[in-house]
Amino acid sequence: MGKHITGLQEIEDHFDAVVLDQWGVLHDGDVLYPGVLEALARLTDAGKTIALLSNSGKRAAPNRDRLAGFGIPVETMECIMTSGEALWHDLANGVVRGFGRLFPVAATPEDAIAWAEGLDGIALADTLSTADAILIMGLPDDAELSSYQGIVDEALARRLPVLCANPDRASPRPGGKLVVAPGSLAARYEAAGGRVVWYGKPHARVFEATAEALGNPKQDRILMVGDSLQHDVAGASAAGWRTLFVREGLHAQSLADKRGGDLDAQIEKLASEDGAPLPDYTIKMLQWGDHDARS
Repeated sequence: MGKHITGLQEIEDHFDAVVLDQWGVLHDGDVLYPGVLEALARLTDAGKTIALLSNSGKRAAPNRDRLAGFGIPVETMECIMTSGEALWHDLANGVVRGFGRLFPVAATPEDAIAWAEGLDGIALADTLSTADAILIMGLPDDAELSSYQGIVDEALARRLPVLCANPDRASPRPGGKLVVAPGSLAARYEAAGGRVVWYGKPHARVFEATAEALGNPKQDRILMVGDSLQHDVAGASAAGWRTLFVREGLHAQSLADKRGGDLDAQIEKLASEDGAPLPDYTIKMLQWGDHDARS
C-alpha cells in the first residue's frame, strides 16, 4: 500500500509536474474544496509545473472558464486537457478517422454544438437514423440509463460505433451524492456487443496528449492527483507516472466507515474491484500541509 500523506509538502521532492483531476479533487461542482487555492499557490512558489486532466466531454476552454469561476488562477496552469479536447484534436488531425455525422448524447444540445465548432468534416446529426456514429460526451445529473435503451437498441441494430468522450462511470456532487456519468452508458453499449472508442482516463491517449503539452517531462517525475482508482490511478500508473489518490472524492462514502477494516484494506479492496493498481500515495483532501487537514 502506498504512503498516506497529509499534504503535498511531504512529497514535493518526488515530482516536477503535478497533473490534477477536477471533480472530486478541486471542487464538487458547486464549491471549491478547502485548501485547494493554497496548494496551488505553494506548488507555483515551489516551481512545479501544474496541469489539469479531466474526463470532461467538453473542450478545454469551458473547463478553464469553470475553474476561473471558482477563483482558481488558471493562468498558472501550463496545460488544461480534457478527454473532449483530445478527441476533438485527434478528429481534426485525422488521427481518428471514418466518422462524419455524429449523433450527440450530451447534458444539453448547446454542449454538443460548442464542442463541434471548428471541426471540419464532422457534422452533428439531428436523428440517430442519419448518423454514422454516436458521440457520448455528457449526461444530465438526473439521467437514468434505462431512458437511453432505445438509442442503445437502435445503434446495436445498425452496428454504429460510439465515441465516448467521458469514460467516468459516476461523478461526485455536493453532499457526497454520486450521479451516473457517460462512461456507464458507453460501457452498457460495449457489454451488449457494440464498438466503443474510448477517450479519457484511464486510456493512454489523454496521458500522452498531456505529457506532450508539458514538453514530455520524465514520466516518473509527473504526479497524477485524482479520486478515481479506476481512471486516474490506473491510467497514470500505466503511463509511468506517480499517483496520489484523494480519498474524499468519488470513494468518500466507501472509505467513511472504518469498522470493516483498516484504511489500507479498504483501498486494496476498492482497487481490486476496479482492477486498478494501488496508488503511490493517498491523501484525504488536496492540500499543501497538514495545518488545515480535516479530521
